[in-house]
Amino acid sequence: MSRIGKKPIALPKGVTVKVLKNSAVEVKGPKGQLVQAHPSGINFELADGQLVAKRSTDDPSLAKFHGLARSLIANAVAGVSEGFKKELDIVGVGYRAELKGKQVIFALGYSHAVVFDIPAGIDIAIDKQTHITVTGVDRQLVGQVAANIRRLRKPDPYKQKGVRYTGEVLKKKAGKTGAK
Repeated sequence: MSRIGKKPIALPKGVTVKVLKNSAVEVKGPKGQLVQAHPSGINFELADGQLVAKRSTDDPSLAKFHGLARSLIANAVAGVSEGFKKELDIVGVGYRAELKGKQVIFALGYSHAVVFDIPAGIDIAIDKQTHITVTGVDRQLVGQVAANIRRLRKPDPYKQKGVRYTGEVLKKKAGKTGAK
């Protein structure tokens, strides 16, 4: 049995969970609402303020999905109670970002401005034109939006320019050795 799958999911104050019939769980909390699908064959039961993942049969092929299903639902519970956040930094002379409505306009050293549409369920805040904070309740969506923003101008390890995660360390390739 999965070590992660066995752990019960504690439900914080203000979070309600409803197990739906079509392999999904609806989670409501102070930050929002999510309907999280999970692999079929894994069932969730609500017992004394905790959510427990159980396999429907002892089929070994279900074991690989047990921990996954539990993690997906635990992330949904954490998202509606606390939310998720990713931070990015823009580094480079003249590189900046500006928020206009539901779009972010980037100046990233190209001959044109790059326009990025903000998806529903995501909030973006920009500090000092070079620090971007992506927040939301869906962990996967927050990470994907942050990765899409980073992809607009990947960081160059040699010039140290581009869009990078806050605290990201850029590695340079190893140089050639003169040994024969």
